[in-house]
Amino acid sequence: MKEFLAAAGSRYWLRDARAPGVLVPGLDAERDQDGLVRVDIRIEDGKVTAVAPAGSAPDGVDLRGGQVWPAPLDAHTHLDKGHIWPRTRNPEGTFIGALTAVMSDRGAAWSEADIRARADFALRCAYAYGTVAIRTHLDTYLPHGLVTWRVMRELRDAWAGRIAIQMSSICPLDRFSGPDGKALADLVASSGGVLGMVTRPSGGIHDDLPPGFQQELDTFFALAEERGLDLDLHVDESGETGARALREIALTALKRKFKGRIQCGHCCSLAIQPEDFARETIARVAEAGIDIVVLPMCNMYLQDRVPGRTPRWRGVTLVHEMRAAGIRVSVASDNTRDPFYAYGDLDMTEVFREATRILHLDHPFGDWYRAATANPAEAMGLKGRGLIAAGAPADLILYSARFMTELLSRPQADRVVLRDGRVLEATAPHWRELDAVVGVAG
Repeated sequence: MKEFLAAAGSRYWLRDARAPGVLVPGLDAERDQDGLVRVDIRIEDGKVTAVAPAGSAPDGVDLRGGQVWPAPLDAHTHLDKGHIWPRTRNPEGTFIGALTAVMSDRGAAWSEADIRARADFALRCAYAYGTVAIRTHLDTYLPHGLVTWRVMRELRDAWAGRIAIQMSSICPLDRFSGPDGKALADLVASSGGVLGMVTRPSGGIHDDLPPGFQQELDTFFALAEERGLDLDLHVDESGETGARALREIALTALKRKFKGRIQCGHCCSLAIQPEDFARETIARVAEAGIDIVVLPMCNMYLQDRVPGRTPRWRGVTLVHEMRAAGIRVSVASDNTRDPFYAYGDLDMTEVFREATRILHLDHPFGDWYRAATANPAEAMGLKGRGLIAAGAPADLILYSARFMTELLSRPQADRVVLRDGRVLEATAPHWRELDAVVGVAG
C-alpha cells in the first residue's frame, strides 16, 4: 500500500475504506453491525476534500475494505516521568510505591537533559504511531518545576506541526493555598498551560468535608479565573469509597459559574460508591459540563493491588453511566514505563484496544470510537480534529484490518500513518537510545 500511496502524489482518492460512522459527520451511508461505513476519501494538498459512499471515486488507492481512522489525540500523559522504570522500579506495583519511587527519582535524576531526552523519546513514539496532540501533566513543585516547564515549552515549540503539546500542572491541591500558589498559577499562565492539581478528600461520603478543603478548592478556582485558565484535575484515584472530590469539584464549578473547560481524570472511587451517591455525582458532573478522561491500562495495573492477593475490581470508573448522562468521556495513555505503570508506549491504537476490553466499549461500539479521537479533541479545545471530514487535515491511520474483531485482535504493526496526506516514514525509536539516560548497561 505504501508504494501506491507514494506514487499517488498530492491529489488522490482512498477507495473502498471502512471508517467509524460517528467520525464521518454528514455522511449518509449504511453502517455495519459495529457502526462502520464504507467510504471513498478524496485527499488534495494535505487536506480531506471529500468523503463519499464507497464506489463514488473513479480511481485511486484501493484499501480493499481496510479501516481508516482520523489521527488520535492523547489527552492525559506524563512525559516528565516516562521511561524511568529501568532505573527506578516500583517493586510491589502499588500506588504508594509509585509515589515514593517517583519522588526519589525526581530528586536524584531529573535534570534538564534527562527530562528532555526521555520526553523527546516518548514523543517520537507517539508520532510514529500516528498521534497528533498530547496533553502532559508535569510535576510542578517549586523551584524544580521551573526546569520541567522550560524544557516542555522548548519541546512544544520544537514539535509544533508534528504533535500539538499541551501542558498541565500537577501537585497537591493545598500547594495552591500556600506561599507558592500564585507563583504556580503564574508559571502555568505564562507558559500557555492548563491549571491542574490532585485531590481526593476521604472519609465517609456523608461526613463533613475535611477542614479547609472547600476553601482550598475555591482558592484554586479563583487562581484559574483570574488568569483565564482551563482546569485538568487528577481526581479520586483510589479505591476509597469516601474519596468524593469529583462531586465537590462539580458543585464548586456550578456555584462559581466557572467559564473555562474542566477535565477530570481517573475518578476510580466512583465505581465502588453507593449507587445513589454515584448517580448524584454523575448528574452534577454533567450539569457542570465537566469532561472525563479515563486511563484504563494504568488504573487496572495500580488499583486494588495488594501483594499476594488477587485484585477484586478493575480500578476504573463508571464510563457507561457517564456517557448515558451526556458526559464527554475520553480514553488516554497516562503513564508509560515508570513506577505508576511499567508498560505502555503512547500508542493510542493500543489504548483503544485495551480500553475496549477493560471497559466493555463494544457490543455495540456505539459512539465509543470518539473516545480516542473527537472527544479528546473537543476537551482539548482542538475542534475539527478527530474526524474525517472535508476541510480537515489529511492526518489519518490506515489499517489492513477490515472489521473490529480484526482491528482489536492484533497490534496493527502494519498500519500506515498519513500526515498531510503523505506516508509518514517515522518509526518508534529503540529502547537502547535511552540506555545512558536511565543507567542500562546494554
